[in-house]
Amino acid sequence: MRVDDHMLEVFKALGDENRLAIVRSLGERGEVCACELLDGLGIKQSTLSHHMKVLCACGLVRCRKEGRWCYYSIDPDSAEAVSSLFRSLASSGQRAQSSEMSCEC
Repeated sequence: MRVDDHMLEVFKALGDENRLAIVRSLGERGEVCACELLDGLGIKQSTLSHHMKVLCACGLVRCRKEGRWCYYSIDPDSAEAVSSLFRSLASSGQRAQSSEMSCEC
């Protein structure tokens, strides 16, 4: 999968408010059991399962199974790729502000 394809899938996944809340929760709490993720989200287990499938498929979240329990965490490589993209965008935005370019359109 190309890097752009990966980023596209990640941003599609984050376009859902429940998945964004899940990722935020994982970011704050680290590795979390699926049953603990349900607390506070106000969604059913089947809905959580669907969202976790999408987040794992795009590579942003990884799953570790222990017995019958699933433990989810943010994939550090994927998170770094997203972070790197935003660092690149921020630095190019700063360069554009600092240069004295004039547009003639």
